[in-house]
Amino acid sequence: MLVFMRIDQLTFTRFVAAILIVVFHFGSESFPFNSGSLSFVISQANVGVSYFFILSGFVMMIAYGDKDKINTIAFLRNRLARIYPVYFLSLMLLFIYYVSVIFAPISPVDLILNIILLKAWVPNKATIFNSPGWTLSVELFFYILFPFVFNWFYRKGSNIIKLALPIVSFWLISQLILHWFLYSELYKGYPSESHNFIYYWPLMHFNEFLIGNLAGLIFLQQKKERVRNYDWQILGILILILLALKYHGPLIFHNGLLALLFVPFILFLSLNTGKITEIFKNRFLVFLGEISFGVYILQLPVYFFSMLFFDKSGIQDGTMRFYLFVIILITFSSMTYAWIESPLRKRIKQIYSNKNRI
Repeated sequence: MLVFMRIDQLTFTRFVAAILIVVFHFGSESFPFNSGSLSFVISQANVGVSYFFILSGFVMMIAYGDKDKINTIAFLRNRLARIYPVYFLSLMLLFIYYVSVIFAPISPVDLILNIILLKAWVPNKATIFNSPGWTLSVELFFYILFPFVFNWFYRKGSNIIKLALPIVSFWLISQLILHWFLYSELYKGYPSESHNFIYYWPLMHFNEFLIGNLAGLIFLQQKKERVRNYDWQILGILILILLALKYHGPLIFHNGLLALLFVPFILFLSLNTGKITEIFKNRFLVFLGEISFGVYILQLPVYFFSMLFFDKSGIQDGTMRFYLFVIILITFSSMTYAWIESPLRKRIKQIYSNKNRI
């Protein structure tokens, strides 16, 4: 029985997606990201969130795909042990900043919605407090549904063709709804509740997770026969992604349309034995991937405190401030991974493992 399958070459891609989102939020005016040759990528780097959701579905499937059944409680406990400690730290840091530094009032409702990971379900609250945390509302939705979907529909040796039709159909319907809504009178632009609804509402992202599940099933059934050098295919897909971002026209990629390219990228990289995989398996790059969750979820509090420090230190150059902030963010994320995220996850698993032996 497969307990967990780790694909190290995918791990670094999480860091790339996370750091591009950080640049999207805070570094678009810094060199070289403000140049014409890169600005079109950075202006749409929030598609990294879509990559996260697809990769999450893929990883869940390869981790549990050889099981006959998933224990829902154990699954949720393990997933929350993975994300919640560092997320809660981010909320504490922001609370300290708002209360003790800028003396800003905090709505108890806003705080509670952040703590219980439900804010993305309320359109006008989706990006309050720790704005990147809306993605965890979506991930929690995935975590709650995955054991039920798995136990009812996914099985070892599942018929991919029978599963592909409803999953791809749901993905296609989601894209049609997104684009119809964005070009209808219902959409009021950014910022608005209509924008938050269509961009952040968890159900609008479920298609990405399911597509990732489907990719995971394909990988599990093809991994023995299809492992080989796919370096050129991977490079070709990366070029297509750049071209899609450059010449997207009226298409919106935020809610999963780039699955058309993300899914083959994930599959080819997972099956690859070439130079790209050799590079991505470098221990340091894998470590960067391991801390990517901290990089993503801690970006806002670290940014606020970094800017406060730079103001007091007299550092005024915007580009220098951004790169120093990134260094601080990566360093702090490394510390939280080593001292909080990894030890707590292991401790929680150990506690419940010991209980099961009693």
